[in-house]
Amino acid sequence: MLEKVLQEGLAQMGIRPDEAAQARFRRYYETLTEWNAVMNLTAISGEEDTARLHFLDCAALLRLEDFSGKRVIDVGSGAGFPGLVLKTLCPEMDLCLLDSLDKRVKFLSALSGELGFSDVRCLHARAEEAPAELRQSFDIACSRAVARLNLLSELCLPFVKVGGLFAAMKGPEVAEELREAEKGIRLLGGEIERVAEYAVPGTELRHNAVLIRKVADTPKKYPRKWGQMKKQPL
Repeated sequence: MLEKVLQEGLAQMGIRPDEAAQARFRRYYETLTEWNAVMNLTAISGEEDTARLHFLDCAALLRLEDFSGKRVIDVGSGAGFPGLVLKTLCPEMDLCLLDSLDKRVKFLSALSGELGFSDVRCLHARAEEAPAELRQSFDIACSRAVARLNLLSELCLPFVKVGGLFAAMKGPEVAEELREAEKGIRLLGGEIERVAEYAVPGTELRHNAVLIRKVADTPKKYPRKWGQMKKQPL
């Protein structure tokens, strides 16, 4: 079931996975299921739902930006979405997975090993407290289902080099989030490039990817502490 759903869904997206990628998705699913039995990684289970609502949903980013050869950070990676799905389909990318919970980082490290990705960096840190050498060092930052866009932009844009991209994966309703985040995005050196709506193959779901181009350096005072961000969003 997993392989059939992925093959048909990716074909609809114009993505042609090789045999290695298909085998990795099977291993991804099995490892996720095994770990999810003892720790809360995702509420979505079963081959079809995992394939559609996680793997195909994340793969949509590959239609919107070229990840090949890019240095990418997945902020708040959780169970590896979208970072490890993108890496599975585009192994040429250089990937860093960042999460604030140590148990999730242990899972990500184990999963990366199972998938044969010895070059994936799995980092246990809060985004606002990440090592200084990561600042403005990535071509692309991506994040899925972590926080509202005004908060998420302050967490993610400082990682992106000027000229790079921040891709925020969002649900069907993004207009209000865009309005409340617009000022902060400008302060952080970003510019909303476009909002790309996409369908999740085999479902009636339509999600959005907010693509924000980094056009200027992020002021050094950002990101602030999480408590301050929540109390006084930009």
